Amino acid sequence: MTRRMHRSAAPPPTPLQKLALRADLQPHWTDAWDQPRTVSDDALRRVLDGLGLPCSTAGQCEASHAWLAADDAAHALPPLVTAERGQPVAVPWPHTLPQRAYRLTLEDGAIVTGTAVRAPHAGGDPAGAMLLPPVDVCGYHRLELGDAQTVLSVAPARCYGVADALRHAGRTAAGAGARPWGLAVQLYSLRRGADCGMGDLTALAQCCTSAAALHADAVAINPLHAGFAALPQRYSPYAPSSRLFLNPLYADPAAMFGQQALDSAIAALGIGEQLAALEALTEIDWLTLAPLRYAVLHWLWQRRETLLPRTVLDDCAAFRARGGTALHAHACYEAIQAQRLATASNGMNHAAAPDWRCWPVTLRSPADAAVAAFARDHADDVAFHAFLQWLAADGMARAQRAARDAGMAVGVVCDLAVGADPGGSQAWTRQQEILAGFHAGAPPDVYNPLGQDWGVAVFSPRGLRRQGYAAFLEMLRANLSHCGGLRIDHVLGLARMWLVPAGASASDGAYLRYPLKDLLRLVALESWRHRAIIIGENLGTVPPELNAALAARGVLGIDVLWFQREEVKAAAEAADPAIEADPAPFQPPAQWPPEAIATTSTHDLPTVAGWWAGRDLDWRDRLKLLAPGATLAQAQAGRARERSALWQALNQAGLCHGPEPDPAHAPLDAVLAWLGTARTAMRVVPLEDLLGEFEQPNLPGTTSVHPNWQRRLDPDVRTLADAPALRDRAHSIRQAVRSGGHGTRHPPPRG
Repeated sequence: MTRRMHRSAAPPPTPLQKLALRADLQPHWTDAWDQPRTVSDDALRRVLDGLGLPCSTAGQCEASHAWLAADDAAHALPPLVTAERGQPVAVPWPHTLPQRAYRLTLEDGAIVTGTAVRAPHAGGDPAGAMLLPPVDVCGYHRLELGDAQTVLSVAPARCYGVADALRHAGRTAAGAGARPWGLAVQLYSLRRGADCGMGDLTALAQCCTSAAALHADAVAINPLHAGFAALPQRYSPYAPSSRLFLNPLYADPAAMFGQQALDSAIAALGIGEQLAALEALTEIDWLTLAPLRYAVLHWLWQRRETLLPRTVLDDCAAFRARGGTALHAHACYEAIQAQRLATASNGMNHAAAPDWRCWPVTLRSPADAAVAAFARDHADDVAFHAFLQWLAADGMARAQRAARDAGMAVGVVCDLAVGADPGGSQAWTRQQEILAGFHAGAPPDVYNPLGQDWGVAVFSPRGLRRQGYAAFLEMLRANLSHCGGLRIDHVLGLARMWLVPAGASASDGAYLRYPLKDLLRLVALESWRHRAIIIGENLGTVPPELNAALAARGVLGIDVLWFQREEVKAAAEAADPAIEADPAPFQPPAQWPPEAIATTSTHDLPTVAGWWAGRDLDWRDRLKLLAPGATLAQAQAGRARERSALWQALNQAGLCHGPEPDPAHAPLDAVLAWLGTARTAMRVVPLEDLLGEFEQPNLPGTTSVHPNWQRRLDPDVRTLADAPALRDRAHSIRQAVRSGGHGTRHPPPRG
């Protein structure tokens, strides 16, 4: 657990804290209320023990400290070293030679030779470094330094940006006074006039076409990572089995097989009425829907030789070959898990069957001989899961083509979840690079006063360095392969991650540092290679230096309406929600940080209508998620003051006048027009806000007690651009306000 510290001179670190610092843990940190905190000794010991570093006594701490130093020295030259184009290259080097000949083989085959010289000793780098002259060619080059070699990754100074995307599309950054904007959608929530039971990749393509008709340049979506085909109850997009592959439930088989074949499958299985009933629901019944969709896919798979032409089947085979060992391992995982669940008895064995950590020892690594034997004996099952990935990847490619063909400069913006299920496919296949025994989470903050444990596993920074960042790069490339942008969930994790030991409370964690400079360089290089913008979700307890580092590297932050407040008052107000003082004024969007996208809300926060009505407060009170000691009445009174502050800001901007609307009638049009004045690279509006919805997609800190990731929206995505209200709202978001932040005056909304 953590405790607050008074601002005073810090005492010298204890042996335990010295070990923590050597292990890249942060014994001291600053919370969301700008208060210094220190991690308790008990919490530090629990985290260090989980990292395999004994620390019960001062002697154990010193021994573990010495082991870390020796291990670092033994791996002084890692498999991959990052550098920046046009800047001197520092290569870690354990020897004391003053100079060393080097040979650099560039990606294009060109050879560069020279002499590296020893850099002055740096206190933070006991191994020292050799300096090479700047390299002007970005890419992954082979560096030979004496008899040692490594990969030198040379990155551009910044990521591919919105302005780059507009230029590539033949447009100026602010053509005709219009500013680029995008739509954010929860893909599963969309409807397209078919009995799908959920939004799929065809719905995404249609949504892109409709959004482009509203002059949007991007459609940002929820993560489409691979879930668990045999476990439909695990449907959270942010707790996937693997971030390397896609969720086949989003695939539209008619796109490949044709509607007639799909109709035949549904008729043969006798599930037409069920699918129609599921389509009519306002919330997705994942447990019923998922098996039906997989049954349809399997029926078509069994008849692929007669339903698909040879050229298409050859494409599928080529896709599987390109997928290599990674795709094969994921398909094996899915097939093994399904087989174990099918044969497990009720009780403990059944509960343990899905988790590879509970499988027989001979199956706990994809390299085991028993896994190869399983793949031979169940070749059709393994091939089926590879086939599903082909269908999903094809659907993603079709959606991005539809977006670009419709005129979007960016197109689909995918979402990269912060971690994956520790018992899932990615953790099984990347065990050397995944931290075992920990979940990622967040300490207590303004919106989540109890802290958060997300239940997902994340990369080990030491494991990444040891393996040349291979797992990180393959994940980036997989998620950038069919999109024009990537949102990195909890981008704070590139700098530090709040680790919660398995079984501990969310507050009993500690921050672990990550190699931010290396990771951002790799992100920038892959961003340009895929011509994709990068958005970093920088919400929560943000280290003071992180936003500057992201902005310098061209990673766009996220400016959310609810958090853009005058800082001095906002900090005092957030420290005690019961304070009945005037709330912090809302900052005009024209003053928001420009190195970002501007948005009204996110999937974890209330919609505009829901916030105005206090719908999120009602949910939090019902589920006992209010801050300790706070009551619903206090929260509602605080929200009333905040409503007045927002109304005052809209009036000052010339967008509204008259009496403040009641809680049931949010000034939505004015809020969206106000957002349009932001000077950020792009504005992104959730579809829920464009439609005036009251409910948010997800309520953090909940699972089954709130319909997370289940809500569906009513409109047909094919006709979104036909609604006059949506056209007007989209127009107001796009237009640059030219007269000192004052635009068209909007009267208060009527009932």
